[in-house]
Amino acid sequence: MSIIQQHTESSLTDAWRTINIDALDPDSSQNFPLSTLHPPQPEFSDQDARNLQSQIRQLLQAGDAEGALRSALENPIYNAPDLAKDTHLQTVIEVLQRIKVNEMTPLLQKIYSDDRGSESLDVLMKYLYKGMAATSSGLSSQHTGNGPRTPTKLMTPQATGFSQIGGRPGITSGDSTGAAMSVLLSWHEKVVDVAGLGCIGRVMTDFRRV
Repeated sequence: MSIIQQHTESSLTDAWRTINIDALDPDSSQNFPLSTLHPPQPEFSDQDARNLQSQIRQLLQAGDAEGALRSALENPIYNAPDLAKDTHLQTVIEVLQRIKVNEMTPLLQKIYSDDRGSESLDVLMKYLYKGMAATSSGLSSQHTGNGPRTPTKLMTPQATGFSQIGGRPGITSGDSTGAAMSVLLSWHEKVVDVAGLGCIGRVMTDFRRV
């Protein structure tokens, strides 16, 4: 028997296939919990969302639009029922429509300059995209009564005169869908101007959904 035949029969076996190579790799996911990649998010109930909405509305009534926007963005709702998420979407949009057009960029710049400013604008971009999706598809929430309304219904002129829709001539109740999209697109443009295009990429790849 040749040396090659002896080597083939005695050495080249399939035993190596049973070795877990990943267990020997210090960078393998088997050597650290995958849960660390997705840190747990605080749970929100429907009542929690309504309580937060009430607090933010009090800030709006006091004329503190900046504080209201900061509060809405610093408390994004990820781990919650759809009703709670829709309620917070309603809250965010109410705040956005109460801010004058000429105040948008200075306010975003002020928020962005904070330690967590980039994250706050990422959160805002998430709600802008969610509002656009609901508005463009014409879908409305299935809830009634005290439940959240659609972004289209939320985008109506306010008695204070701060609504971006109310300040634009020619917009009637029948144009509410287009008006809602116009406001969201205006904010989208301003956020990109301040935070850059990277904001869009981060939002698209973030596993957390509002």
